[in-house]
Amino acid sequence: MLNNIIVAISGGAGRIGSAFSKAVVENGGKVIIGDINIELGNQLVSELGDDVALFFEGNLTDPATVNQMLKNGKEKYGRIDAAVHCAYPVSEQWGTRFEDLESEGLEKDLFNQLGGAILFSQQMVQFFQKQGHGNLVHISSIQGVATPKFDHYEGTDMVSPIEYSAIKAGIISITHYLAKYCKNQKIRINCISPGGILDKQPESFLNRYKSSCLSKGMLDAGDITGALIFLLSNQSKYVNGQNIIVDDGWSL
Repeated sequence: MLNNIIVAISGGAGRIGSAFSKAVVENGGKVIIGDINIELGNQLVSELGDDVALFFEGNLTDPATVNQMLKNGKEKYGRIDAAVHCAYPVSEQWGTRFEDLESEGLEKDLFNQLGGAILFSQQMVQFFQKQGHGNLVHISSIQGVATPKFDHYEGTDMVSPIEYSAIKAGIISITHYLAKYCKNQKIRINCISPGGILDKQPESFLNRYKSSCLSKGMLDAGDITGALIFLLSNQSKYVNGQNIIVDDGWSL
């Protein structure tokens, strides 16, 4: 389905990123896996095969590092057709209650996630402009389109951070902005907003969360890959500036 396209993925060895990396290769593409986790990145390349996967270690909130990843990828494959930004860097403050937020941690998280998405986009758009084509996919969240269901968190230590909602709403806005900014340049920019991903959450939370969904409830990372492959493929060549929600009906 992907016809040998080359896809660079930031956070490509993480929970969602690794599912994306595998899906790209399984659907006939090749992947550049950008991540700070060397062990997981190399392990993923070993699993997928170094003919179809390249690992690049680095902090992809830094434009110079993004450029180096692109250089390495182009040297190996000759071009880069698409990019997915799903890196998820967080500070030590992440998950703190609204009442307890401090400015230093807030500054780091807003920059690393929202600022990082803008700077990654900047470098990718410039690369695609020189190349003459490109396709960028951002990862937002249902928390970017709807307010948290706070009752789901009662009786747990979990928090839905206010900065997470702000960041994910901002990523959807970035997607809209850049899609129009790149008009008539053969560059598409879209976004996926997943529902919650299973990660050892308490049973009480999982049950409440599922009550707001239509069948499965919390998702596995692999449940999002269909939307990604669609956006990377020619089947979506006129889908631009859109936010695709994959949440089993949570946001209805």
